[in-house]
Amino acid sequence: MAVKLIKFLDRSIGSLLCGVLGIAGKNKKPPFNRVLVVQLWGIGETVLALPSIRALRNKCKNAKINVLATKRNSDVFYGNKDIGELIVLKLNPISILSFIIKNYRKYDLIIDMEEYLNISAIISFFAGKYRIGYSHGARAKIYDVRVNYNERQHVAYTFLDLLKPLGIKKGVKNLVKLDYCTEDRKKVESLLKSYNIEKKDFLIGFGVGAAESAKSRMWPKERFAELADWLIERHNAKIILIGNNDEKKLVNEIMNLIKNKKNSFDFAGKINVREMFYLISLCRLFIGNDSGPMHVAAAQGVKTIGLFGCNLPVRFEPFGKGNYAIYKKSTQDACINVHLGQVDECRYGMENACVRKIQVEDVIEVVNKIVKKG
Repeated sequence: MAVKLIKFLDRSIGSLLCGVLGIAGKNKKPPFNRVLVVQLWGIGETVLALPSIRALRNKCKNAKINVLATKRNSDVFYGNKDIGELIVLKLNPISILSFIIKNYRKYDLIIDMEEYLNISAIISFFAGKYRIGYSHGARAKIYDVRVNYNERQHVAYTFLDLLKPLGIKKGVKNLVKLDYCTEDRKKVESLLKSYNIEKKDFLIGFGVGAAESAKSRMWPKERFAELADWLIERHNAKIILIGNNDEKKLVNEIMNLIKNKKNSFDFAGKINVREMFYLISLCRLFIGNDSGPMHVAAAQGVKTIGLFGCNLPVRFEPFGKGNYAIYKKSTQDACINVHLGQVDECRYGMENACVRKIQVEDVIEVVNKIVKKG
């Protein structure tokens, strides 16, 4: 189903169902032998949820912890030893109903990590005996424990807040590294070889796209091109432009604007998600828009620079020591509030989008800081 249609149905029908189901009242806290974590949507947010799942595993060592995801974000859980079974759900009425019937009251505990989707709360109602979720929206009526969503802290900590009712109060210092298989690695290394790129080269990844819901998060292509030429000239870098199939045109346009074609490479649509995990892990530096690949880079331990405009870095900056978020707005007024379902284009329009306040010189300044630190 198209993303816009899914969100429309979730807001309209989903809100109504949450209100009706919420009348049932709260349940008593049972022993937690079977646990389901629900995280259905974006790659970036799923990456940020992994430390919480690890903390849950460390606390509930004998429990079976399953994860409910979709094809969109399922690769983030590949090879993850903190979970038992990964259940991939199709977001259509038949698949959702089938899951509910097969898993009715199957789980002792459900932790709903979705911030605003009503469908995740509805699934939690039928599949779980005891449910923990966030306290805002109609969906909150369904949960037995409602946790306040702190919008002035990083989302990695906000996910951890869902575990506090279980007595888990640990922090998080680093994200969980993302896994890939031998075939993923071989595919990437073959591509690198075809481009005469060696692992010892100063590889810099560019994440030039953004999710379809808010394209105004994207830094102008002309500035990416100018930055690429500076990095190539100053540091003899090799620039890898990363993008999915839908971003081929954008990456091609940036490639055409880069003057130094010899040291810039188009990887758009040529690798899958897990292959992207490995490719990014080979980079010495990653510079990208507020999107999934930026969070992937931070998880893989790559020094990361995130470019922000519509969204607040305090919530979504690249997590980890030595990473940077560049944000040039004078106030903490966000056009995007994911937890409220507000993931629309910049209120100032595409041509005046907030991210355009960032100049090439701003990024160069941060690059110099990172290089200076080694």
